[in-house]
Amino acid sequence: MSDPSKNEQPDLRMNRLQRRRAKIAAEIGRNRRGDYSVPTWVLVAILVAFLLGWAALVFLI
Repeated sequence: MSDPSKNEQPDLRMNRLQRRRAKIAAEIGRNRRGDYSVPTWVLVAILVAFLLGWAALVFLI
């Protein structure tokens, strides 16, 4: 008897890959239409820079 979980692994990986490609293609399409938004990691980087700058002013002055 074969293990069904072994057969599902390649399908699961392909589904993830297909979903990832579809998500990327949709994002590219939105960006081409001008419906883009600022990625979360950029907002986090700005927040961290702001907090570090504020902390430097508070603790170094």
